[in-house]
Amino acid sequence: MLKTTIPAGYAPCLNLYDTQKAIGLLKRLFEDTLGGALHLRRVSAPLFVEAATGLNDDLNGVERAVSFDIPCAGRDAQVVHSLAKWKRMALYRYQFPVGEGLYTDMNAIRRDEELDNLHSVYVDQWDWEKVIAPRDRTVEYLQETVRTIVKAMCETEQTLRSVFPQLTALPRLSPEVSFVTTQELEDRWPALSPKEREDAWVKDHPTTFLMGIGGALKSGKPHDGRAPDYDDWTLNGDILVWNSVLGRAFEVSSMGIRVSPESLDRQLTIAGCDQRRSLTFHKLLLEGTLPLTIGGGIGQSRLCMLLLGKAHIGEVQASVWDDQTLEACRDAGVILL
Repeated sequence: MLKTTIPAGYAPCLNLYDTQKAIGLLKRLFEDTLGGALHLRRVSAPLFVEAATGLNDDLNGVERAVSFDIPCAGRDAQVVHSLAKWKRMALYRYQFPVGEGLYTDMNAIRRDEELDNLHSVYVDQWDWEKVIAPRDRTVEYLQETVRTIVKAMCETEQTLRSVFPQLTALPRLSPEVSFVTTQELEDRWPALSPKEREDAWVKDHPTTFLMGIGGALKSGKPHDGRAPDYDDWTLNGDILVWNSVLGRAFEVSSMGIRVSPESLDRQLTIAGCDQRRSLTFHKLLLEGTLPLTIGGGIGQSRLCMLLLGKAHIGEVQASVWDDQTLEACRDAGVILL
């Protein structure tokens, strides 16, 4: 079933060559701005990790990792889904102090992703993680970090528009962030699906941080799935913006204050994942060896789509698509990389 839709009358602001130049400039600008604002250092990141360590991100817990054996090492490896847990281990190994952190240029394969305007089996994002003190495990600290990230997005947008004036035809990203919880959205629109609630809220609040993802709401269901072993479900959320090209809420980043030993213990039990307690990462965390952190992932292709006014993620990244998507884009004159 085709899930790709191209808006009627859509025409990209930039031609193919200018799009390629703008992608390169955007990525350089944003990662430099983000790194400076959050006190992050760039580090090298793995494309795959050893399966037995438990370092791979389990996402919603049902996605299959791309796995392969390494005969010379006698190990089984998995291509990463993201680096949510690897980053925290790296901060411990590299001995980062409180208030400083790292970011990586992360590339992943998510083989079970459903293909549409926003989703590809190839994932590229800035994965970042920062050491915090116990006093920083608060909603206020989380919200201030969100504002810093949004400010970096706005500064990047401003520079891009000065270099590519064609982009001034697009609505600007709102620097004012609205904070709302998933429970507040369910209370307001109990008959709507989670995605419909997001659309309804973000249309009127074009830059939103939606808080509290992973735990069950009053309805007994979570707003969305979130693995139990990286975000604290009470101190996390998604940065959502209104995408004027697609006319819908658009997730740019998933982030949060990470689990403490106490919240990991609780969430593993709730999620029925007690078997993970024996994995290296989880044992170190439960015994309090790993530092307290905040972190997240910011979609590179997503941010490029948003700031360059693109209708399909394939316009800003090279991937593999089904025949129906290829045909729909070809008929609409949309060039996929």
